Amino acid sequence: MSSLSTLSAPVSLLQPAATKPTIGASMSGSEIAKRTAIHKTATDFEASFLSQMLGQMFEGVSTPAPFGGDEGEDIYKSFLTEAFAKQMAKSGGVGVAASIQREMLKMQGLS
Repeated sequence: MSSLSTLSAPVSLLQPAATKPTIGASMSGSEIAKRTAIHKTATDFEASFLSQMLGQMFEGVSTPAPFGGDEGEDIYKSFLTEAFAKQMAKSGGVGVAASIQREMLKMQGLS
């Protein structure tokens, strides 16, 4: 048995980083709306951040003909990286959304 097989990742690393807004029975409608808007804004920001990072990853990569090499390839690459980023953020992302959400909640006086 190798030493790698005995290692395990902490459970916190296996959970999605972004947290959905916690909605309690004692919250008003406006507070629920604020929390939902903050969650969406934080997730959208993370998707935008990831899109930029993934765009850098594909920079300079070209596909030879007949499947690439045209001017439209760059346009479709940006669509692809944007779709990747949105799905990554929706699935929990890399932790940017959770940090942004926490700070936005503090700024609004919510916990």
